[in-house]
Amino acid sequence: MFSILQELMNDQSGATAIEYGLIVALVSVAAITGFSALGNKIGETMNMVAANLSR
Repeated sequence: MFSILQELMNDQSGATAIEYGLIVALVSVAAITGFSALGNKIGETMNMVAANLSR
C-alpha cells in the first residue's frame, strides 16, 4: 500500500497536463482580449463609413 502511494507521489504526468491547461488558459485570455479590441475597431470603422455614406 505504501509503495502505491509513493508511486503516485512521484508521478509527473499530471503536472504536464496542468501545465498545458495553464498555457491554453493564457492563450485563450490573450485571444479574447485581442478579438475584443479588434471588434471594437471594426465597429468604429463601420460607424464612420455609415456616417460618411449618409452625408
